[in-house]
Amino acid sequence: MTATRTKLVIRNAKPRDIPAILPLYEKVYGVAYGYTADQIAGQINKFPDGQFVAEFEGQIVGHCVTFMINSSTALAPHTWNEITGGGFAARHDPEGDMLYGMDVIVDSEFRRLRIGQRFYKVRQDLCQWLELKGILFGGRIPGYQRHQREYPNPADYVEAVKSSKLRDPVLSFQLRQGFELVGILRNYMPEDFESCGHATQMFWRNPLAQETIKAKPSLGDTALPERVRVATVQFQMRRINSIDDFEQQVEYFVDIASDYRADFVTFPELFTLQLLSLESKPLGPVEAIEKISEYTPRFIAFMERLAVSYNINIIGGSHPSRMEDGDIHNVAYIFLRDGSVHTQQKLHPTPSERTWWNIKGGEGNSVIQTDCGPIGVMICYDSEFPEIARHLVDQGALMLFVPFCTDERRGYLRVRYCCAARAIENQCYVVLSGVVGNLPNVENMDIHYAESCILTPSDFPFARDGVAADTAPNTETVAIADLSLSDLLTARQSGAVQNLKDRRFDLYRVAWK
Repeated sequence: MTATRTKLVIRNAKPRDIPAILPLYEKVYGVAYGYTADQIAGQINKFPDGQFVAEFEGQIVGHCVTFMINSSTALAPHTWNEITGGGFAARHDPEGDMLYGMDVIVDSEFRRLRIGQRFYKVRQDLCQWLELKGILFGGRIPGYQRHQREYPNPADYVEAVKSSKLRDPVLSFQLRQGFELVGILRNYMPEDFESCGHATQMFWRNPLAQETIKAKPSLGDTALPERVRVATVQFQMRRINSIDDFEQQVEYFVDIASDYRADFVTFPELFTLQLLSLESKPLGPVEAIEKISEYTPRFIAFMERLAVSYNINIIGGSHPSRMEDGDIHNVAYIFLRDGSVHTQQKLHPTPSERTWWNIKGGEGNSVIQTDCGPIGVMICYDSEFPEIARHLVDQGALMLFVPFCTDERRGYLRVRYCCAARAIENQCYVVLSGVVGNLPNVENMDIHYAESCILTPSDFPFARDGVAADTAPNTETVAIADLSLSDLLTARQSGAVQNLKDRRFDLYRVAWK
């Protein structure tokens, strides 16, 4: 008896699929109209059960995106941007009673395999498993533009397709799949030239007896741990005699956090500048940053080894690094315990960083997938720009890590107050780690002030003052806290305030270039 390998598989999309999904959208929709990697990550992190890919002989040839929402919102007039939260599935409601179909695409070279039909079937299976009322979506009518003069009212065009007077490649297919026409969504997607911006509001009714349906809440990725233990290091800058002294100091704190079975340990911004105390004479600002950048390969190799050997995820503060184009950027290195290394550039250098060190602002702001869920990193000044945290949370981040370096209390409080605001408005945890001590022979790094802390939203499941753990000012120490991810997800759905859920998507959104 022999068996051959399965050729076509419909399965849940994973973050590792994103690089293969992106070119599929460029091929089907064109370069300007596909999703970004951050948007696809947000879809998967918000509702992993509702994202699917079609894989043919190892090649991804189709993609299907869905999320849950309450029927009153889905049935009301809306645009694509409003209902999808700007393409991130940001309006996914785990307590919703309806499945919303956000997108289905199939590589044109594989359309004879009935992949679209398979996607519709898997959506229906998911709807029934979750015991939802049905599936709603805004459907394209790409044949309308050719018949607009004949049918100025899109509703008349749709009626002609329903009565088989005309054929529309999308609407005709959807009607054959058992979807009912609810109405017309005008200006649903203005950039859809073929549909003249309009869409049909389509509904598939769950054939289960409606009175027996009680939605099963889906709070997100069920693989998430109940609790995550995080440690933040308040690191003291001091003169050292060798690079081994620096590495011993760092390993000491990683060892401590690992002994406490922490999942994450966080170091401060620019803590590697302690290495400049090794120089025999003070260096000028630009010369100093050039020098510290030379330590990058050894720093990465050392921290990567610690993360694996101590079985802990390390937010490696930030370290000035020379880019391929010759510019110096302030870069956070994130070392996961599986051995992978990720980076996040500081997007907003402070005026002093630009003036003294000629540090340039970076690009990109993506979540990092960890074994404890997606996380985001904002380096110091970046935490004072609300759009960055919102972009990370739209991608699914539950925890934000903020390595910082401030010289005196006013600067520290700017970071602290802004991070508290980010925790409240995004209903997420924010972990701060700062440097203390002095480096008299290092330009622009002579004094420091910090009170590192772990902040929570301000609601009943959390600490009364919104602080899970705090440190004494200007003291080298470690703060540790257990953070409940289930409490966080529950607060987003049914807290005293529900900032994420109550956003006015019809009025505003963060559009990331």
